Amino acid sequence: MNELTGFQRDLLYVIAGADQPSGQDVKGEVDQYYSTEINHGRLYPNLDTLVNKELVEKGQLDRRTNYYAITDTGEEALEERQEWESRYVEIESE
Repeated sequence: MNELTGFQRDLLYVIAGADQPSGQDVKGEVDQYYSTEINHGRLYPNLDTLVNKELVEKGQLDRRTNYYAITDTGEEALEERQEWESRYVEIESE
């Protein structure tokens, strides 16, 4: 996980929080977070990197639409990241 960019980590969090989102679903979420439109030339190569690192799996919803799903390895990476972050930042809930 430490070899991922911040953008790739954000994509991983979005995918983990959704049920097999399409690339467009992921794009919509990160567009909102970044308050700017993320172009396809940035999004899809980064999604492919997550697939190549076996953090995310990619499948087909139909002939034109792929879905993304977090793998067990991806979930473990997120858990490790959250544990690491919690050593430095403790956020109190209201």
